[in-house]
Amino acid sequence: MKKREIKKLLNKDVPVEKVQQIISDIPLNSIKLKELLIQIFHNTSDLKFIKFSNLTLVYIDNQIDKHELNKNIIGKLQKERTYTIPEIVSNLAVSDLEESNEIQFVVLSILKGSAGVYIEGEKKIILAKIPSENSRSITKPENESQVIGPQIGFNENLSTNVSIIRKYIKTPDLCNELFLFGTRTNTPVSLLYIKGVASEELISRLRKKLRKIKIDGMLDSAVLNQLINDDYLSIFPQMLLTERPDRISDGLLNGKIALIVDGSTMAILCPMSFLEFFHSREDYNVRWPIATFVRLLRIMAMFLSVFFTALYVAALTFHYEIIPQALLVPLGESRSRVPFPPLFEAVLLEFIIELLREAGARLPTKVGQTMGIVGGIVIGTAAVQAGFTSNILIIIVALGALASFTTPSYTMGSLIRIIRFPILFLAGFWGFYGIMFGFCLTLIHLLRLSTLESPYMAPFYPPRLKDWSDSVVRLPFNLTYKRPALTRPRDEQKYDPDETK
Repeated sequence: MKKREIKKLLNKDVPVEKVQQIISDIPLNSIKLKELLIQIFHNTSDLKFIKFSNLTLVYIDNQIDKHELNKNIIGKLQKERTYTIPEIVSNLAVSDLEESNEIQFVVLSILKGSAGVYIEGEKKIILAKIPSENSRSITKPENESQVIGPQIGFNENLSTNVSIIRKYIKTPDLCNELFLFGTRTNTPVSLLYIKGVASEELISRLRKKLRKIKIDGMLDSAVLNQLINDDYLSIFPQMLLTERPDRISDGLLNGKIALIVDGSTMAILCPMSFLEFFHSREDYNVRWPIATFVRLLRIMAMFLSVFFTALYVAALTFHYEIIPQALLVPLGESRSRVPFPPLFEAVLLEFIIELLREAGARLPTKVGQTMGIVGGIVIGTAAVQAGFTSNILIIIVALGALASFTTPSYTMGSLIRIIRFPILFLAGFWGFYGIMFGFCLTLIHLLRLSTLESPYMAPFYPPRLKDWSDSVVRLPFNLTYKRPALTRPRDEQKYDPDETK
């Protein structure tokens, strides 16, 4: 590089973008290197330089392991003598060492927790990876609890999360591809799949989606999930967010693909069908009749949560004739003091329920539980006594709210909470015709959706009878030996059905 270019770059008025654009090699002088790094890092206070005989050590103070720095690097370089690159590599007691002559790579490595060792007059910098492990210990999953099965959840450290997956799946076929997202955050993301099981076509599609993403910051897997959905305008989740490593491992064994974002406790699993959001990993840990009953219960609870209040409003507003005669008298007495139409009454109660739920979720744990219980009892009793609502509607709304909690996936449970309101308004304006219109509109939308360009409503649309054995019901294991066709697996069978008998 020409001297006039170096002078220009070391001028403090030159913007960092210009510095990184022109500079590609390491200056042949420790003073110029120091000035250049100070320029790039905007003179940040935690950028440290330590000068030895013919060496300069550079690192970011809060990104490296201090104990390892003092013991394995500084302790080995304190001798007053001239070092060469081979001597540095042989003396440093660090397992992960690499060399680079590009300033951009050096800057990125320092940001990730490497210490750079520069020898005066050399064109390379030795990078010793000693990042600080500031992550919490592995704990139970907070949002996806289960009675039978592993009690372990992801934490915010990418390497820890990948190592947990490797403890479940001990095979060299488990592939881990690394991507970087965010021009300012440089967030590492791992793409996991099992070679020989996962479809190469699906992997290629996901890679293309990931490479098209241009964003300045990636802070959580939920953001990445929204960026790679097939239909970003749809309210329905098309990929699963889960904090359970066993759920991810089970998906990988079935030919699915996983994404783990550094700094996030949730991993992404795809492709996912609509019914799989109502499955739990615990379904495979119990006997098949229990698992089938629980799955049917969740599906019924979804319909109950979405349509129960709407049916009440439609019946009272337009269709009195369908109400049994024995129920008309108590229903009339319950609504005799209510001055509002059924639609306004139902919307008011649903809104109060959502307020209580949101307040309970945002408050501290102990206070939130008390707030939910006491608030629900006090407000419900006061609303009935004041004549704002009827006793029967309180029971119906409470059952609908309770039913929405049976869904294992938080994103699908949140969707059920939201979709109740348009169905409720359609019932208030057009009765059963409005409910049917809303149901048909939702069904058409679901049939048009795709997940990683695979049908969202599989195995019912298109019909795949072989996959029905593990959909709404779960049959015994010797009848579910095939991997789901949704993932288009290269190895279709999980085990030999004859041997399992």
